[in-house]
Amino acid sequence: MVDNRYATALVIGSVLSLLATVYLSVAVGTQHWYQYRNLPIKHEANNASELREEFINGEFDEKTYSDTMFRLNGTLGLWWRCILVPGQSHWFKEPDPKMVTQCVSFTLPQQFASKFKEPGNHNSGEDLLRTYLWRCQFLLPLVSLALVFLSGLVGVCACLCRSLTPTFAVGVLHLLAGLCSLGTVCCFLAGVDLLHRNSALPDGVDGSLGWSLYLALISSPLQMMAAALFLWAARSHRKNYTRMTAYRVA
Repeated sequence: MVDNRYATALVIGSVLSLLATVYLSVAVGTQHWYQYRNLPIKHEANNASELREEFINGEFDEKTYSDTMFRLNGTLGLWWRCILVPGQSHWFKEPDPKMVTQCVSFTLPQQFASKFKEPGNHNSGEDLLRTYLWRCQFLLPLVSLALVFLSGLVGVCACLCRSLTPTFAVGVLHLLAGLCSLGTVCCFLAGVDLLHRNSALPDGVDGSLGWSLYLALISSPLQMMAAALFLWAARSHRKNYTRMTAYRVA
């Protein structure tokens, strides 16, 4: 039979794990990790249409899509890159057109494409640090979610077996998941910083962190707190069980 303290710790840990999983999933699926602001937006409709067409249907090039995001109030995520452009207008030119967001997803080959020391210049040599930072920021959140899913399966097995022993493994998996989530944020921030060093922001353009990144950042300590509760419950229950066994033997 499980003590009420351990049961409470398991319930709280499970809730924290669920919240962390939801936060990380939303963060991975949205594009607001980093956003650029260039106010007021001053560009001709024809020029914006050309930039939009190049951004959506043009050849994949880091320099090209980065410059477009700089100019058109773009946002960058782990799987998405977006720009803010005037919506489809009627046959007449509207003085204040409604702005809409258009996004393009990074394909799997693009996620693993090489980064160059000078963005857009393939003759400048591969920048291994930026290349592997980008790949890690793509893989680490998937690893984190997979670890949480695996820990959930272990937890179900523990419930079916009516044992707290597998809870230790659940805690370790959550700890590793929290480290992966934290690593995702660190890799993304380091990659963006290196990009801005190699390709400076134009005058009048400001960059800021978006809410998606903060969701991913919050998920890491939630997973670690869940891990601490699971590890405490497993360790304390094991000590208590050992003492009770020794008492019965005596």
